[in-house]
Amino acid sequence: MMNMTENHETGTAAEHAGSGQTEQGSPHVSHEDVQPEAPAAGAGSADDVMSAASARIKELEAQLAEEHDKWVRSEAEMQNLRARTKRELDDARQYAVQKFARDVVEAAENLRRGLASLPKPAENEDGMITKMREGIESTERSFLSILERHGVISHDPSGQAFDANHHQAMAEQPSEEHAHGTVIQAWTPTWTLHGRLLKPAMVVVAKNEGGQAQ
Repeated sequence: MMNMTENHETGTAAEHAGSGQTEQGSPHVSHEDVQPEAPAAGAGSADDVMSAASARIKELEAQLAEEHDKWVRSEAEMQNLRARTKRELDDARQYAVQKFARDVVEAAENLRRGLASLPKPAENEDGMITKMREGIESTERSFLSILERHGVISHDPSGQAFDANHHQAMAEQPSEEHAHGTVIQAWTPTWTLHGRLLKPAMVVVAKNEGGQAQ
């Protein structure tokens, strides 16, 4: 009986000793000892992030505007190149026959010289001469019509002021009836090909010392 009582007391004392050791092993922590964590080093504020994003957007917009300007200039240059190339091709197509056309108008001028060499029409002229004149005149009209369809046009400069760009003065002739520098006779017409000078007219120019027609 005595032994059981001693064992019980011994066990109770050991439990109390263990309990006291546990409480000492886990000290009490107060709320005042808990401190908030500091923000991580190098982390920017929201304003800094927005400022950087805005600067980047402006930079990209500037680059976009620059590229757009380059594209607009490049497109304009391409349009000019296409227009210039088309114009050069059209000119080459229209004026490629310039040398040939210059030779052809020689034939037209020879027809005119042939007509001018015939006697003037008369009531009692030979019928053969009449038919020859009519045949040459018909041939000349047909020939000139063909030339006109292909852009070769003749211009009679008689009565016009002398123009060194379209006329070649072969002689000067005193005249009181014409102003000085007026074409009073055209040996050959002015020939143009699609509006461009093909062959200048050979002309006689009035020489009037007074300068004005009387």
